[in-house]
Amino acid sequence: MEAAMGLMRRIPPKHTETALSALLTLLPQHSSDLLSQVDQPLQVLSDMESGKEFILCEYNRDADSYRSPWSNKYHPPLEDAPQPSPELRKLEVEANEVFAIYRDQYYEGGISSVYMWEDENEGFIACFLIKKDGSRTGHGRRGYLQEGAWDAIHVIEVGLEEEGIVHYCLTSTVMLTLTTDNESSGSFNLSGSIRRQMSMKLSVSEGHLCNMGKMIEEMEGKLRNSLDQVYFGKTNEMVCTLRPPTELVQMKLPDS
Repeated sequence: MEAAMGLMRRIPPKHTETALSALLTLLPQHSSDLLSQVDQPLQVLSDMESGKEFILCEYNRDADSYRSPWSNKYHPPLEDAPQPSPELRKLEVEANEVFAIYRDQYYEGGISSVYMWEDENEGFIACFLIKKDGSRTGHGRRGYLQEGAWDAIHVIEVGLEEEGIVHYCLTSTVMLTLTTDNESSGSFNLSGSIRRQMSMKLSVSEGHLCNMGKMIEEMEGKLRNSLDQVYFGKTNEMVCTLRPPTELVQMKLPDS
């Protein structure tokens, strides 16, 4: 299992599904652990009742059906499927409305979904998902890439309130894939994933949604900076070393 997880951490996100399917065939006894621990590129389904799209993941799945955060119904229909409590469902609806505004402001389009459910410690868990298709045929406003996708998964464990203070534990994963193919820049492919975790104890005076939103906003800023330094920074450094700009080559050439 440890070797399988190590392999999946090194697989580009666009090949995750193929690699995971192969591992499930080789290690059927670890199927539940693999499915719960391996983050896959997010898929989208349309809720015909609400007319909106929602994101599919392990956190809104039961058997082969997925619960829509908009209608609170499973697609395809499933009897006796788990549902959040009325109080938690009310918070989930509000979170989806607020997170859609956050998505438009930061991502300029895309699809977002929020799911919540009770945990065994009498607290609850919230999952915030964003999928942005940046390709030419995508739904974003800046479709300049041949292919491009940004998948963000934020899972927050919310503990019990003690004297007005609640412990929050956030685990965030971002999967990035982009491909260019044009005459000026040629063909280029870059993909990878990054995961980070943070914990905070915050007052609930402003509400859970406000606290979770601040944590996600701070974490996404850190993840974007890390991706910029690790992937784009290193790639730019290597490309400039292997293929320096013409102006730089001419400056280094001695006069003949």
